[in-house]
Amino acid sequence: MDKKNALRAGALAAGTTLMMLLMSVPASALTRDDGDDPGTGLSVIETLGLFVVAPLVLFGVIAGLVMVLDKSKNEHRVIAPKTKAKAKVTTKA
Repeated sequence: MDKKNALRAGALAAGTTLMMLLMSVPASALTRDDGDDPGTGLSVIETLGLFVVAPLVLFGVIAGLVMVLDKSKNEHRVIAPKTKAKAKVTTKA
């Protein structure tokens, strides 16, 4: 029974992969569609700035604002304990 299920799963995976490949062929077509007006490409510097530097800067700004505008009190913050907690052992006699 295990072999039958494995064969069925393999056939399903192969069929799904084949259908995805067949459906994605038009997406990578080299001919232009009517009304298609592509712009100029991005340079390497522009691409790195847009997809690497800009998200890092945005992350830094948001993290900085969160740290600066943090209004929580010191007694509510989780701090590493100075002593190890001892487990209470209760025995019923």
